[in-house]
Amino acid sequence: MSNKKETTLLLLSLLITSMILGGAFWGLNYWGKGQFVRNEESQRSPQPDNSEDLISETPKDFFVQVKTVPSGLFNYGGSTTWAPIRQEVDSVIQSVYPNFRLRYTDPINETPGSGTGIKMLLNNQLAFSQSSRPLKTQEYQAAKDKGFTLKEIPVALDGIAIATHPDLKISGLTLSQLKDIYTGKIRNWREVGGENLPIIAYSREKEAGGTVEFFVENVMKEQDFGENVEYVYSTTQALRKVAATPGGIYYASAPEVVPQCTVKTLPIGINSEQFVPPYQSPFIPLSDCPQSRNKLNHQGFQSGEYPLTRRLFVIIKENGQDDEKAGVAYAELILTNQGQRLIEQSGFIPIR
Repeated sequence: MSNKKETTLLLLSLLITSMILGGAFWGLNYWGKGQFVRNEESQRSPQPDNSEDLISETPKDFFVQVKTVPSGLFNYGGSTTWAPIRQEVDSVIQSVYPNFRLRYTDPINETPGSGTGIKMLLNNQLAFSQSSRPLKTQEYQAAKDKGFTLKEIPVALDGIAIATHPDLKISGLTLSQLKDIYTGKIRNWREVGGENLPIIAYSREKEAGGTVEFFVENVMKEQDFGENVEYVYSTTQALRKVAATPGGIYYASAPEVVPQCTVKTLPIGINSEQFVPPYQSPFIPLSDCPQSRNKLNHQGFQSGEYPLTRRLFVIIKENGQDDEKAGVAYAELILTNQGQRLIEQSGFIPIR
């Protein structure tokens, strides 16, 4: 009886041992396969991004021509015309050079603009500034009085476009007619080939920035605005007023106006025999917007055929310090092939 019990116990022990060993082998095999699968998935290359946006490119491919980009926090500011560039271009610069930190700085108790930005640069509040007009003689002199010089570097092309109500029916305006509208000499659209409709001219204040200064110098020929002009705070406000006012007219940077769905832009010319549109012909009806929008007349802007074109500038303080390095690097980044493509993507015309 004892021998049978011992034999039974031996068989049971062998069976239990086999089960334990088999289970361990199965568990190791199962978990080993599971861990292999997880490792394989973690090492799998991500799916390619099919986005056509420039930022989808490898950062090493960006701005390769620029060798020295300083590290640090740099205040900059100025022209409101530059807002789309700050959104499109500067965000990419930050992603490629995270240590080159750019902080847009508004003026205190003043309206943002080219002139205000240059004043802040002179007062050591900015490292560099952005301008939609060239430097003035008095600004060069103010810098000299403070012991340094200012330098303007052109980086993009822009134009001034004339916005009107969508229902206005005229073929265009000459620069002389535009001047007469804003001095108050012409007050009805029938005087320039339109219907019997009072003209409501809108403008920002002269102190608002480079766009108004450019208009005053190149269209108004330094004459004052007439009493008929209604002043607005911003282009957004002005475009809303023009869209709601059949006789309304306003001028602004072309990228801010041409693609709009609520106003139309007019061809302009030095004389009535050669009107040039700020948009690519033919004009896309506003009823097709926003699916299809009017685009800038690149050829007319680059050739100078469109009469109200201008350059955009980076204004640099030449003082041999980090501020100068930051301004130079910023301008050089915009002037690279990638920077000029980003300029175009933001709605402006590449200068190269």
